[in-house]
This record gives sequence, C-alpha cells and structure tokens, in this order.
Amino acid sequence: MPKYVIERELPGAGRLTTDELKGISQASCGVLSNMGPQIQWVHSYVTGDKIYCVYIAPNAEMIREHAQKGGFPANVVNEITTIIDPTTAE
Repeated sequence: MPKYVIERELPGAGRLTTDELKGISQASCGVLSNMGPQIQWVHSYVTGDKIYCVYIAPNAEMIREHAQKGGFPANVVNEITTIIDPTTAE
C-alpha cells in the first residue's frame, strides 16, 4: 500500500505542549478509527511551524478526507516513492 508524507502548516507547532499534542493525536486516532484499517498513521515530526506526518493509505484522497474530518490542515500530500538511508550507499 502507498505511503505518504503530509506537510501540515501549523504556526507555533514547535511550541505546542505535551497535552496539546496529546489532544491532536487523540483527535487523529479517533478519525482513523472511524475510517477503518485502510489508513494508518505511522509517525509525525514536529518542527517550528509545521508538522510532517507519515501515513499509509490506498490513495491521497483518503489522506485529505482524514484531514478534513479531523479539522487539521493537509497543505501538501506527497506519495513516497523511495526511502533511502545510509545503507543505500553500500
């Protein structure tokens, strides 16, 4: 199944408290639970003003649907075509 990286513009994301991040995570998981097992949240990276999320889903439309239902931005949705790491150099 395809894997996606989602860029969410959220000013001040890096200053969100643990409780605020927990609330966002709970909202996301609640929406995912209602959408079924086809869409999965892998993990997210929080930066100064953005959150980058990695999801597994059958298509980008499902990613956008999740964002709309959860009330979070999904400013950019890109399918991951390849993953590289230091072992790629070997």
